[in-house]
Amino acid sequence: MSLLWPGEERAGDLFSEAAYLAAMVRVEEAWLSAVASAGIAPEEARTPLAALVSADDLPGLAEGAEAGGNPVIGLVKLLRGRLDGEAARWLHKGLTSQDVVDTALVLCLADVLDRVEDELAAHAVSLVGLAQEHRATVMSGRTLTQHAVPITFGLKAATWLSGLSDAAEALRRTRTSLPAQIGGAAGTLAAVVGLARLRGLGDPLAAAQEATTTAATTLGLTSRAPWHTNRAPLTAAADALVTAADAWGRIATDITLLTRPEIGELAEPAGEGRGGSSTMPHKSNPVLSVLIRRHALAAPPLAATLHTAAASYVDERPDGAWHVEWETLSTLARRSAVAASQTTELLAGLRVDAARMRATAEAAGADLLAEQRSLTGFVGGEILAGSGAATGLDDYLGATDALIDSAVARAHQTWKDL
Repeated sequence: MSLLWPGEERAGDLFSEAAYLAAMVRVEEAWLSAVASAGIAPEEARTPLAALVSADDLPGLAEGAEAGGNPVIGLVKLLRGRLDGEAARWLHKGLTSQDVVDTALVLCLADVLDRVEDELAAHAVSLVGLAQEHRATVMSGRTLTQHAVPITFGLKAATWLSGLSDAAEALRRTRTSLPAQIGGAAGTLAAVVGLARLRGLGDPLAAAQEATTTAATTLGLTSRAPWHTNRAPLTAAADALVTAADAWGRIATDITLLTRPEIGELAEPAGEGRGGSSTMPHKSNPVLSVLIRRHALAAPPLAATLHTAAASYVDERPDGAWHVEWETLSTLARRSAVAASQTTELLAGLRVDAARMRATAEAAGADLLAEQRSLTGFVGGEILAGSGAATGLDDYLGATDALIDSAVARAHQTWKDL
């Protein structure tokens, strides 16, 4: 929980320090198993490690991390002290701290991306329903805050839906390609190749490559060449999360506008104590939308920090650029999970006042049909038959139905089980 980031508890244990510690232990365990499978380490080195470390170890590991600049040094020392025999001897051999730090970051990212993708599917269900239900619900289209031409709320929902489809596709591309980082001290795999050679294996390079591939597969990640100074896997994940934040922010911004009392076309889902004020009992603030907008405003600078870090990498491990990534990525990821959950609740309970939308559009009918009249005059024709604003509003919707159908069809393609 956080007093400074209300709703933070929605992220649960995702990318928490406890989750990150568990992920680092998973990496060490997967590597021990992999080097044993490749014949580099003796079979006796293959040992489960998860039960050896718990959240109770966090304070000591966190305090000790300052001395070496990362938490892996202390973790390896702790694990070796709780192991014996070949497992203690072979723990971490062939790895470097960055391999463990980076691969654990990716494992935590994977969990967040899975959660966010599930939430996006729930958003799509809600928006497909709203787009279909309100495909003929006429409302005022607004540009630069002013009345423009008539649209339907179904089209607005379909437009929101298209943004979510973009986000889902970006997240999926990133999630399916998340790689393990295993390169050794300087990305050459020299240690693991050297160990395989010293152990008398016929093809040390093949054994080392087998170990790296096996470790990645065990962790559910892809295997690729070391990316210790190429940070594209992390910046791509950050960019995908920001694409989602952009889509959620656009929805929340529309809703905060349309819930204003003087407009009153939408309302957030009601809840006990939701949207209240400490001094004004009449208030019903669109608090979910406000908190979602907060994330949409804060997320891009976090991704920018990761890009700045990526551009600042130097040598085979940088001084500071690597270190700034860890907390930044965790913050972006956890806040993304929070905003995703809030958006699910917002869209599932969104209340639409179709009558108010129609009334507002009819009151502004002359303005909303100004473009129609100018086109009629341009071609030398006559104003459409009938003087009722409602008839004209319904007749000047262009390709609205086709656009809604296209967005809905794309959503069904993006989420096959929608």
